[in-house]
Parts: sequence; C-alpha cells; structure tokens
Amino acid sequence: MGYVAIYAGSFDPITNGHVDVLRAGFNIAEKIVVAIGLHVGKIPLFTFEERAELIRIVAEELLGKKAARVEVIAFDNLLVEKAREIGASFLIRSLRDGTDLDYEMQLAGMNSAMAPDIQTVFLPASVSARAITATLVRQIASMKGDVSPFVPKIVMQTLNKKFNY
Repeated sequence: MGYVAIYAGSFDPITNGHVDVLRAGFNIAEKIVVAIGLHVGKIPLFTFEERAELIRIVAEELLGKKAARVEVIAFDNLLVEKAREIGASFLIRSLRDGTDLDYEMQLAGMNSAMAPDIQTVFLPASVSARAITATLVRQIASMKGDVSPFVPKIVMQTLNKKFNY
C-alpha cells in the first residue's frame, strides 16, 4: 500500500475547497484520513457524526472510486500524535493565500520539531475555492444566503434544513 495522509480540520461543514484538497491529495497519497478536530471550547454547528456523514456522502458523490480510500476519524489530541497512531506519512494542509502560508509555516515548523518523521505537504487552493471558508459558509447560510457556489449540493440541503429554510 502507498502513502497514508491525514487531512485535519473542523469540516463544519465540508466545502468545495475541502473537496478540491481531497482530489489533489490523491495525487500523492493512496489513502487520506480526514481527521475532524474536536475542541472542548468550540461548539460546532454540526455534530461530529453529522460532519462525518456529510464527508462520506460527498466523497461517494464526487470522488468516485477514490471514496473507498477516504476514512473519517475524530481527534482531540495533537495532530502529529494522531498521525503517528494511524501510520500517516504526512499531513495535508491547504493554502488559500499568503496569510494562510504564514500561519501554516509556523504550524509546520512546530509539527516538524515534535515529529520530524512526519512531513507537511501544502496544497494550494484552486482559484474557484480560494475565498471559501466553512466559517463564511455558516454565516451566509445562517442569514439565508445562497451557499450553493461554495458547498456540495447535499451540504447546501443540510444547511437549509439546519437553518429552517
């Protein structure tokens, strides 16, 4: 079997930008473990179970046969510790702009100091996905705005139900 990558985030909800990263990730990884971060002080819009189910559905609908190579897990420890637990060779991180690069370089440096055997791989967001963040998607949806350009159809439908419209 080839390389295992871990792609971490809140995925609250999964966006078209996340899907872009998954697609690109399969150019370098045989398997991608989508790791949903669970943080005690943070209250997500969707439960872990809801986010995991949306990721699975979106993967099946948009990634074809590659969906079988996506695994969804939760983590509440250091990402490098979770990466070691699952045997991941590298961390996938997405870059939308220069601000992301500054933060992600700091994070990669800290992760490298704690786990020099686990590499960080940066994947640039596609032009159409650069402005998309799950936070903005949630805000737009909460105000009954159209999020269809930013999320897969099932996510849009789920957001509409969540916000009762």
